[in-house]
Amino acid sequence: MDHSAEAVDRLLTRRVAQVVERDALRQMLLTSNRPLRIKLGFDPTSPDLHLGHGVVLERLRSFQDLGHLAVLVVGDTTAQLGDPSERNITRPMLTPDQVRANAQTYLDQFFRVVDEQRTEVRWQSEWFGAFGLGDVVRLMSRFTVARMIERDTFAVRLAAGAPIAMHETLYPLLQAYDSVAVEADVELGGTDQTFNLLVGRDIQRDAGQSPQQILTCALLVGLDGEKKMSKSLGNAIGLTDPPYEQYARAMSISDQLMTNWAELVTRWGEAEIAGFTAELANGSVHPKVAKQRLATEIVSRWHGDAAASVAAARWDEEVSAGETAADAPEHTIATGSSGMDLLDLLVGAGLARSRGEARRAVGQGGVRLDGVVIGDERQRFQAGDQHELRVGKRSAARVILTG
Repeated sequence: MDHSAEAVDRLLTRRVAQVVERDALRQMLLTSNRPLRIKLGFDPTSPDLHLGHGVVLERLRSFQDLGHLAVLVVGDTTAQLGDPSERNITRPMLTPDQVRANAQTYLDQFFRVVDEQRTEVRWQSEWFGAFGLGDVVRLMSRFTVARMIERDTFAVRLAAGAPIAMHETLYPLLQAYDSVAVEADVELGGTDQTFNLLVGRDIQRDAGQSPQQILTCALLVGLDGEKKMSKSLGNAIGLTDPPYEQYARAMSISDQLMTNWAELVTRWGEAEIAGFTAELANGSVHPKVAKQRLATEIVSRWHGDAAASVAAARWDEEVSAGETAADAPEHTIATGSSGMDLLDLLVGAGLARSRGEARRAVGQGGVRLDGVVIGDERQRFQAGDQHELRVGKRSAARVILTG
């Protein structure tokens, strides 16, 4: 195992949002004489993984590259309950058949990043399948209602008078028990999972185990520019989406998102990311050119250089053929501090007479943003963005947004 301080420090900082006990985990990584068990749980609530999942998967692979064991917990039980993390409504329950089908697709994509030979796959049903009512009650007795409602999402929903189903309060306890079942040394997750991961430490202590160390990764913002990337929100790029679709969707993101994406989804080193960010900030590179570079890197990462070149050439061909508004009138639009959504942008650019007309055009698939059909009327735009818009075959505009 690589115990070098340089490798360990890189692991604990690269694309990492928080390490709960950094010094303790660093010491474990430097001195452990056995492979640590690095847990990652996935609820197969949809059949595909996206770029946001890729961020934490690559962290998991980094642990493997230092000689440690990935322990993948497939949440075939909790997926049927629904994780309340970062949600203001209750997630619909899935059937066992839906979960199993999704899980198989998850595993196929998971091993595109993670080394299968150094991975232990565990299914929650191994231990929860034998759980009786007494086991559930004993597990729930280890946590208080007061502690549970400290959770941000629960507190927000309570303040808003929104309902919280009782099964949602059970979810963090079940995920925590997974750590006991697999004897996790470390658990990875996104920042939205911090509460669940901390509960895991508590439940491990109660079970007489050493509490797991926790490392969370920064969340990738989705195509809408607001919420974390999620298939259920329709703001995601799938790891196995076709090359051109990946490229075109990447070209539709706002200029402000490029820094977040460069930091989280590229293979670039710190110096290259810093240079990319600096060029965007000082205006030495046009946002469209920078976005093409970013889109090419994304496709190359998941489909190879040849596929990325073909996707980029096809996109350029469509642009030069008039699929975007390169020669259209230019409009400077003030967005205000909160920005504006797509419908207001279309009205402001004179491409629709009202929000209703703009909504109909979007719903009919007639709106292109930088050459790409855009179907999310909620996508927001901020001061500093520059885009080419087309509605139908004739109406087009170039827009520059200011504060």
